[in-house]
Formats: sequence, C-alpha cells, structure tokens
Amino acid sequence: MSIALSALPISMRRIEKRFGSVPVLRDLNLDVEAGEFLTLLGPSGSGKTTLLMILAGFVRANGGSIKVGGDEIIATPPHKRNIGMVFQNYALFPHMNVSHNIAFALKQRRVPARETAERVEKALDMVKLGGLGERRVDQLSGGQRQRVALARAIVFEPRIVLMDEPLSALDKGLREHMQIELRALHRRLGMTTVYVTHDQREAITMSDRIAVMNAGRIEQLDKPETLYAAPKTQFVAGFIGESNFVPVESRNGSVWYEDRKIRTATPAPAAGQHLMVVRPETLRLVANDEPGDSVNVLDATVGDIIYQGDSFVCYVSLRDGRQLTLRDYCRSDVLARMPAPGQPIRLGLDARDTILVAAEG
Repeated sequence: MSIALSALPISMRRIEKRFGSVPVLRDLNLDVEAGEFLTLLGPSGSGKTTLLMILAGFVRANGGSIKVGGDEIIATPPHKRNIGMVFQNYALFPHMNVSHNIAFALKQRRVPARETAERVEKALDMVKLGGLGERRVDQLSGGQRQRVALARAIVFEPRIVLMDEPLSALDKGLREHMQIELRALHRRLGMTTVYVTHDQREAITMSDRIAVMNAGRIEQLDKPETLYAAPKTQFVAGFIGESNFVPVESRNGSVWYEDRKIRTATPAPAAGQHLMVVRPETLRLVANDEPGDSVNVLDATVGDIIYQGDSFVCYVSLRDGRQLTLRDYCRSDVLARMPAPGQPIRLGLDARDTILVAAEG
C-alpha cells in the first residue's frame, strides 16, 4: 500500500472577502501549478490566512471562483474538497494515540480497517515516525507533533495540502530543520502545496514560488531568487531581505542621485521620483582610483561597526544624512581597510546590483 498524492492545479479568480464593511481580499487572482510548493507570504493582516481558509472551505468568500483540476469548488463544503490541512497549533486529538490521530480522516471516509492500518503505517514511515503509532500525543516533542499533523493531512491522499504556519511554535533550530524535511517530503511526494508564513527566510528556503501579499492583494508572485533580485515594488523590496532606500530621479533617460549619475543594468524608468534599493550585502568598499564605469560610488561617513562573528555590520551616513547599512564577512583584508567611526568611506554598488522601484506613499 502506497500513498499517491494528486498533483492538481489550482485557479482562484476575482476572490473577494469582507468582514463586515472591512475588505480583507480585493479582486484577487492566483494560479498554483500542479505539484508546486507555493507560499503565501506577508505581514499580519495582509490576508494570507484568510485566503488559505477560503481555499480550504472554512471561510466563505463574498465572490469569486476556485477551481481545482478544472472543477469548481467555491460552493463545495470543506469535507468534500479532499484537501489536507496542517494547522498552526497542529489540532491533534489529545485523547488519541498517534495512529488513531492519523487514522481519523480515513475512518470518517469509511476506509476498511485493514487498509486504514496499512495507510497509517505508510504515512508514519513517510514522516519518519515509524514505530511510534502507539505513543500518546503528549509524549511527543514539538517536531514530532508537527509530523503527526502532516501525516494526518496526507494519509487520505488529498488533492492538495494546505499548511497554516505549521512551524511557528518550534524553536529556531528545529524550525530550520523541519523546513528542510518538509521541502524534501514535498519533492518526494510531488503534492500540490500552499503554505502560509510571515517568515521571509522560511518562504525563500521552502518555496518554488512566493506570493507576497499586502493589504488583501498579491504585490508580486515570483520565484524566490526573482523576488530578491528584482522586486517590483517598494513593499516587496522591503519585505524580502534587508533593504536601504535612497531617493533618485529619472530624467532625460538617465537616473540621478543628487549630482551623480546612477548606472543600472536595465533602462532608466519613466521620468520622475524613484527609489534605489540598496542591499547591505551588495555594498562594498572602493578605492579612490577604482574605475566607475560599472560601479555607483556613494560617499559616506562611518557611524558604527558591529562585530557579529562571521560577519560585521557597518552603519554609515550619506551626505544628505540618510542612513545606510553595509554587511560583509569578517575577512582580514576587509577589516584592515575599514575606516574608524567618524571617518569618510567610499561605498561601491555594482550596476548589476542596482535596483529601482517606484516610491510609495
């Protein structure tokens, strides 16, 4: 007996949700590819959990369409959607042992006892809990409980699996370990997965694509590396990774910061005010005689230098008083060239690392 999860696509169109007069989701469209691990990422109140609950059927949308494998399910009750769900608090039954928790969904579907036992055993093996079926839930660690919740979600061979911040209750080390395990399990089973988190590092680690949500809308849907290297909005640039923002102006086909021309790897945007996104790890020290054809040079003053073990953070002030952060590894050659606090410093930003976004607000 093997567990063979479906890999069906999801299509959500014009999803609207209001709580009273307060809009939570606004004309939202989302496509999830078959077998994809897609994460809904955003701050509290962005609508990501509400969207997941609408997909699961636990919250009713005020309008829109949801299709799974081409079948419309917007009006289908939750227990008929054949969707596996892993909740933030695991939602395990404390009076049942591990096997009974996992078997619950199968018994609800009237699966024969022998087949149920076989599926439960297979699910336990998949999440590396073989031999623990008789153990009580309160005898398990946080990571083990999370695996039981996952086994319960996949044992009935659902069409899709939804996860609502399932790792948030774990400590940092275990959470990072479980991220890798969940990703490996997804690849092994090929299940279509929609995952919710507010942790951008977690999303980047686990996802095929990430939908960054803000105020009930999807700001950008892309691969993790694209979101990081080419954010389309100030919100995405600020939410994915660390960012410094420097105001620049586009005019006559060129971009300017004060009286200095800014070089970019892409054509200059439309005329007007924009923001240059400066990642702390892309800044570097430059010598006075370094050619500037492909490097943007910023003059600043060192404020503070903080040692962090394998790396250090340097806080600097530009001529206009704007604060920037530089981050680099603690290499002896870099540290030897680093000016002391209060001293001038020249920072280089390669044109290929120069990102421009429209200023918001």
